[in-house]
Amino acid sequence: MAAVITAAVPAASSSLDWIRRNPTIVIGSTILGLFVAIALIAPWIAGDPLSFDPLNRLKRPSKEFWFGTDQFGRDVFSRVVYGTRISLIVGVSVAVIATVTGLLVGVLCGYYRRLDDIVMRVMDGLMAIPAILLAIALITLMKASLLIVVIAISIPEIPRVVRLVRSVVLSVRGLPYIEAAVASGARSRIIMTRHILPSTVAPLVVQSTYVCASAILIEAGLSFLGAGTPPEIPSWGNVISLGRAFFQISPWIIFFPGLMLAIAVLAINLVGDGLRDSLDPRIARRM
Repeated sequence: MAAVITAAVPAASSSLDWIRRNPTIVIGSTILGLFVAIALIAPWIAGDPLSFDPLNRLKRPSKEFWFGTDQFGRDVFSRVVYGTRISLIVGVSVAVIATVTGLLVGVLCGYYRRLDDIVMRVMDGLMAIPAILLAIALITLMKASLLIVVIAISIPEIPRVVRLVRSVVLSVRGLPYIEAAVASGARSRIIMTRHILPSTVAPLVVQSTYVCASAILIEAGLSFLGAGTPPEIPSWGNVISLGRAFFQISPWIIFFPGLMLAIAVLAINLVGDGLRDSLDPRIARRM
C-alpha cells in the first residue's frame, strides 16, 4: 500500500508540473471539451432550432429564452447550440482531410523530386486563389450541403499542409541517417514510413489545429454570404446572416453566435500555440 501511495505522489506531481508548463493547452482543451459536450447533449439542453413561434419574435434574453429569439420567433440559444455541431464537424473534418491528404502528397513530393516539380506547381496554383472565393465557386457549381462545404474548404487548405510536410521532408532527407538507410539498400517505403514520417508529426499536429480554426471561420463566412450550409441547417454563420438586418433592434441575434465563434477559434488557437511551444525542443529547453 505504501508503495502504491509513493508511486502516485510523483505521478500527481508530474501532472501538476505539466499543467503549469502548458497552461494554454489546458485552457484551450478545457474550452473545446465544453464545446464538444454541448454538441453531444444538444437534444437534451436545447429545443427544436427550426420551430417557428411568431408570437415570441424578437424577444430579449430572459429566463424563458436565454439568448432571446429571432425575427421568426425561433430560440437563438437552441440555434447556437445546434450550430456548435456544424462548426465542430466542419472544423474536424477539414483538418483530417487536409492533414491526411497533405501528408501523403507532401512526403511523396519531398522524396521524389520528379514528382515534386509537377505537383508543387499545381499546389502553387491553388494557393494563388483565395480560399473563400474557391469555396464559393465550388459550392455554386454544386448543390449546397454539409459535405460539399467540407470538400470546398478542404481543397484550399491542402496545399498549405503539402508545403509544410514537403519542407520537413527536404530538410530531413539530407541527414546522415537517411543517407545511411539509402546506402544500405532499404526500400523507399520503409525509409518514408520509419524514418521520415515521424519527423513530420510535431509540425503537422500544430498545423492541423490552425486548419481546424480556419475551416470554422471560412464555414461561418460562407454561411453568412449564403454560400455555405443550407438555411435549414442551423450554423453560427447562418444565424448571424439572418439576424444582421435586425442588429440595431435585436443585437443578441448576432452577439451570441459571434461570441461562440470567437471563443471556439480562440480555444483552438490556444491549443495550437501550446502544442507548438511544447513540441519545439528549443522552446521546451527554455521552459
